[in-house]
Amino acid sequence: MSLPSTTKLPPHFFHIPTRLMGLDEEIPSDRGSHQEQSYRIVIIQEGEGLLLADGRSFPVFRGSVFGSGSQTKLKLESTRLTPLRGLYMEYRCLCIDDSASYGIECNVPIHDIPSEILRLAGELESIWGGADHGEPFQLQHLFIKLLQEIHAETVFRSSSQHRPWVEQAQQYMEENYHKDLTREQMAAMAGVSPEHFSRMFRKHAGLTFNEYLTLFRIRKTQERLLTGSKDLNTLAQEVGYKEGLYLSRKFKEAVGVSPTDYKRKPKRIAALNLNHTASLLALGVTPELGVYTPWLKQTPHSNHLSAEHCFDPYALAFDHYYKTIASSHPDLIISYDSAMENKALLALAPVLKLPFKTMSWREQFRFIASAIDKDAAAEEWLARYDELVAHSNEVLNGVLGKRGSAIVWEICVDTAYCFSGSFGRGSQILYHDIGFQPPARLVDEGVHRRGFVEANISEIASYAADHIFITSLPNHSYGQKRVDALFSSKEWLHLDAVRHNRVYVLDQPELFFGYDPISTQAQLHEMINALTEHHKYA
Repeated sequence: MSLPSTTKLPPHFFHIPTRLMGLDEEIPSDRGSHQEQSYRIVIIQEGEGLLLADGRSFPVFRGSVFGSGSQTKLKLESTRLTPLRGLYMEYRCLCIDDSASYGIECNVPIHDIPSEILRLAGELESIWGGADHGEPFQLQHLFIKLLQEIHAETVFRSSSQHRPWVEQAQQYMEENYHKDLTREQMAAMAGVSPEHFSRMFRKHAGLTFNEYLTLFRIRKTQERLLTGSKDLNTLAQEVGYKEGLYLSRKFKEAVGVSPTDYKRKPKRIAALNLNHTASLLALGVTPELGVYTPWLKQTPHSNHLSAEHCFDPYALAFDHYYKTIASSHPDLIISYDSAMENKALLALAPVLKLPFKTMSWREQFRFIASAIDKDAAAEEWLARYDELVAHSNEVLNGVLGKRGSAIVWEICVDTAYCFSGSFGRGSQILYHDIGFQPPARLVDEGVHRRGFVEANISEIASYAADHIFITSLPNHSYGQKRVDALFSSKEWLHLDAVRHNRVYVLDQPELFFGYDPISTQAQLHEMINALTEHHKYA
């Protein structure tokens, strides 16, 4: 990918965005009706799936970007638990002398793009959708900045001169920080001089080799202090220092307090996702910064919430995202281990990373409680919840008797998903708390192994269950038509659950998306009400 060089001076290019839409809409099939050359960009913000480009198939996921000319036929298909969410953009290229055209074109999708590109895309979407920022040129500015960032990333990826070994060196340090590492040793492994290693490492990481190694060791020390550490001398050896006194000195230089004081003092916490924000609220702790849905904001747990406590991690460019978290002055950041931004946030505070979708909500709740010395509060909360579960089972024993099978459907635009008890969406309640079983077909298709099953909307009727819960319906007209077709189909109307009024259309995606103590308790309430009252099914 290079600029044309037909003249001594390169021509001046101007790029104009002409279309922007979400991936819940079908990518247009027209191939450019303008005289000027048109180009396309696809940015994946969430989910996993396949990108089909002129018959070739590529896996894409959060952090993938693809650029092409308008003649490339594009199609996206969701293939995983979370539907693809992102942006499709078209733009035109104008040249002063009309002799050439230039746009971003990739042979294959680029993965793991910097989070700044995702933030810029989110801001651009917000302004394009009509948000008034009071700046008439902001949209053009963001679009050009987005093109610059994507272009810089494609150029950076195509260069093999320095990025591979710098990244490998950084990864080696993160995996071997407990060993005796030196700049000379790392330079020799990279095959460059120590001086060149220092220059390139600082350019890439933003810190010198020694600064980064010390920071990483101190952050690991903080994590161990919060999650049940051993004595200071043992801890020192675990993170790469010979004895506890030296670790204590380095720790105080970096953090401002001793390891003992850090462990004891109340923490200013930034929670970077909904589930961990809600877990803290259930413990009576309002994070300095947290992610809230409108539903969570309306619960009694958020009574004392103010605007500065809330942020949307998908609506900010990375520099603003970073500054927003930094302005909360966190002592601790809580995130999932799959978040791309975690490494960059280490400069602010230790990042307590929880495994993504492999810990139950109870395990996550207890883990967070233990890190902030709230174990007793967590056990108290869980005991009250278990009392509600016991009471709910008594009620269901009188109303239903034997439970039978149940299934939860989350219906998106093209696809529907149902879940095992380890993936939430209310299934943790049905299968773990109140005694229902998944239908045989789900078990045969490996729902316990994979955690979910994906199906076409028209296939939902083939998953027979005694009780059917629908927690989310598509809000796009295309998806709504497909659901209407399902509800009027012969296969659907012949289901026992439909004929006996045991289909419960709850359609509360914000509530059922949560996999945390507060959401789970509210989900239990909604499901018990549905099971013990007459509900219109469709």
